[in-house]
Amino acid sequence: MRILLTANASYVPPRGGATRSNLIWMDQMAGAGHACRIVCGASGEGAELRFHASIAVFAVEDPSRRIHVLRQQIREFQPDWVLVSSEDLGHGLLREARHSAHGRVVYLAHTPQFFPFGPASWNPDREAAALVAEAAGVVAIGHHMADYIARSLGRQAVVIHPPIYGAGPFADYGNFASGLVAMINPCAVKGLPIFLETAARLPEIEFGVVPGWGTTGDDRRALQRLPNVRFLPNARHIDEVLARTRVLLMPSLWYEGFGLIVMESMLRAIPVVASDSGGLVEAKHGTGYVIPVNTIERYEAVFDEHAMPRPVVRQNDSAPWVAALRELLTDRAAYQRESQASRSAAQRFAGTLDAADMERYLQSLHARPDERPGHATIESLSPEKRALLLERLRKRKGVG
Repeated sequence: MRILLTANASYVPPRGGATRSNLIWMDQMAGAGHACRIVCGASGEGAELRFHASIAVFAVEDPSRRIHVLRQQIREFQPDWVLVSSEDLGHGLLREARHSAHGRVVYLAHTPQFFPFGPASWNPDREAAALVAEAAGVVAIGHHMADYIARSLGRQAVVIHPPIYGAGPFADYGNFASGLVAMINPCAVKGLPIFLETAARLPEIEFGVVPGWGTTGDDRRALQRLPNVRFLPNARHIDEVLARTRVLLMPSLWYEGFGLIVMESMLRAIPVVASDSGGLVEAKHGTGYVIPVNTIERYEAVFDEHAMPRPVVRQNDSAPWVAALRELLTDRAAYQRESQASRSAAQRFAGTLDAADMERYLQSLHARPDERPGHATIESLSPEKRALLLERLRKRKGVG
């Protein structure tokens, strides 16, 4: 197969769980002998993730030029499938993929805020939603997200969990006696207000944060005002952070697709205290310390320095979070029970994952015969070729 993946996120270097997930799928397919290309964004520092040397990556900073490069690559590469990742807030890549590779589009549904449909969408678009509904395939990263897509779009999605965790064995970092209460990507949508209030009410506990794509200057200043909060550097390998983590705090207030860091922590026997937003309950796999929250009700058209809209959310009580941490950090038996339960549940889950699932799924799909590579539709032709074709038809019919 020839596979072309496109997203507005940076893949050089990769940033975020969706990007890491997509690269692992592409790496597996390239390793299996399939021809793979990526058209994506290009931006600052990110995690290190080596991928197959045969994958050609076209990293384009300018969004309008990125769409042009996607069109060009579809015409030149003639992919069997164009994978459009949901990191496409304006839905421009989706539109171009449908136009230039009609019948060969597969939508990778990672981040519900970026979908063109559903109550969590930042940019709902009925036309773009219809393009997802008519795609040859829709891939959800969890069963909760597949249900969300079915309810919001009326389209069934196949569930393929991203196998980003590796084959193991995984280090055991469960440590009742020492370590940080850590939060990744502290920002408004990830529940920073709950974290700040919790840390302020537990001055004897040492907290750690890893700033991420959502962390603003105001967020940093609010965190710096707390003497028991330590900033951790962005790490090339997640183990560099988790090795220093005693408990992971994930008080997310936006609708989570799954919560990959939850599973990464649990695999290493680190208890996770999480909100019940979106797919986090699924990610916790029946373990404890899931706390109900008032989630984001809507977003205002006021944007921060990262172009993220301002969330509107009702006040949340930090008391359940304080109580959960006090129990885990003062009761050795409670900590060890949760640590062992988390590791066992995560190992069972990770043991079912196979990076080849995406390859098998794509091989099971079928494009319509006239829309396979080598059988271009008139919509996929360039304006020049379309004009030439019309001129030939006129001559054949004796017109003009």
